[in-house]
Amino acid sequence: MRARTITMLLIVFLMGLTEQASCQAKTIQPRTVITSDGEVDDFDSFIRLLLYANELNIAGLVYSSSQFHYAGDGKGTIFTSNRPWSKEYGPRTTLRWLGTEWMQDFIDKYASVYENLLKHDKNYPAPHYLKSLVKVGNIDLEGEMGHDTEGSDFIKKLLLDDNPVPLHLQIWGGTNTVARALKSIEDTYKHTSQWKSMYKKVCDKATIYIILDQDGTYEKYISVNWPDIHVVYNTTQFWCLAYPWDKAVPSDMQSYLDGPWFAKNIKFNHGSLAGNYFLWGDAHKLAADPDDNYGDTAEARKNGKKQFAFISEGDSPAYLYLINTGLRSVENPSYGGWGGRFVPSKTNSRLWQDGKDVTDFNPFNKKEDANFPQSRWGDAIQNDFAARADWCVKSYKDANHAPKVNLKHVANLNVKPGQVVQLSGMAKDPDGNNLIYQWWQYEEAGTFIGKVGIQNANKQSASFTVPTVATAGNTIHIIFQVTDNGIPALTRYQRVIATVTR
Repeated sequence: MRARTITMLLIVFLMGLTEQASCQAKTIQPRTVITSDGEVDDFDSFIRLLLYANELNIAGLVYSSSQFHYAGDGKGTIFTSNRPWSKEYGPRTTLRWLGTEWMQDFIDKYASVYENLLKHDKNYPAPHYLKSLVKVGNIDLEGEMGHDTEGSDFIKKLLLDDNPVPLHLQIWGGTNTVARALKSIEDTYKHTSQWKSMYKKVCDKATIYIILDQDGTYEKYISVNWPDIHVVYNTTQFWCLAYPWDKAVPSDMQSYLDGPWFAKNIKFNHGSLAGNYFLWGDAHKLAADPDDNYGDTAEARKNGKKQFAFISEGDSPAYLYLINTGLRSVENPSYGGWGGRFVPSKTNSRLWQDGKDVTDFNPFNKKEDANFPQSRWGDAIQNDFAARADWCVKSYKDANHAPKVNLKHVANLNVKPGQVVQLSGMAKDPDGNNLIYQWWQYEEAGTFIGKVGIQNANKQSASFTVPTVATAGNTIHIIFQVTDNGIPALTRYQRVIATVTR
């Protein structure tokens, strides 16, 4: 009996360790490096990023250049861009360069609200730690990757370290600093016995999220010499959060980007960090950037923008897809989430792309829409941003916090045609708010072509019947969406993936 009791206790103990390890694995924050060339939309993306610093393991903040911004090499070298959007600038020694202090300046503003942010989540990193991550990368000219820099060496070290956690490299400007880090690794190991293992290590560890190819170094160097590295290449969907947002976002959702919304929820009465967010007609002027006229009220009227309307955060999708909302998009870019939805390239399974052929059905205009994989989440994303701006100044009890959402069963199900599939979820709101439940099919994320009917879709427990025409290997994605009735209303999710078997 004693031996049996000891055995049972050991089993219980090991089960506890397994459960604890599983919980810890679920809470590992995505490890990420931001590279940025710096302009108005980078500034605004950076402000939002800092409000989500509790959700990420920020490993580096690196200045880089692009076809739109470079510092010059200090030798008077004249450079003329051949990139499609920058030919108009002509010969330049430097272009719209805003320096290598603006990240630190925004971190100082973050420091002014840091103690209040800690009331809402103890995982916010200390300002001095964030400042220690700031490095200067390859900034001389567009696409310059000919020499090692503090920033490229820093990224190289992260790529080669023994930390097994994947490393997400965000490209807000040009890819050249990351390209230089990779080139340095290649130069060090290419003709050694270690090259094969080092190449595999880097390709398995790194994911590069590119907002356009803003200097050609991805196309010319990385795609050629590192074809096995994971890449998410956003060329279309980011426009929903960039300068021409009013042409990409459905008119029914544009109020979340308009002046009254930003004035109320972000710009005013939310502390120094949010208060320095750049908006149309807010009277700001960046002296080093002659293209920055967004702060001029007359220019705002000329462009049909209300005062304090959104300008751009074109780089934010690069980290929004890392936020653990329950949508699992970081697990697979084809699942879709707050950072968009992407499909594998036909020529390279490790390259994920959007484009005109990657569409979601837009219920507002009843059409397939290449922007809707991003814009469909706009209200939830903006409400979440507003809540975090509140965290800068409000106590915990006076602010809203997202519900905690879970499934009562495994997230990946094997199902058969004709089977009735039972779904069950649960949620708890940290503020005691009432919750609204909704199960819905993310049709475009699955490989089964067709709709499924969900019974009791507005309850915690629901069900659907697998269509009899479904074939082996088809996947059906069902989203369990939970929204609280707080102010602002916040939403989180869980995703169920049903794979058809025979």
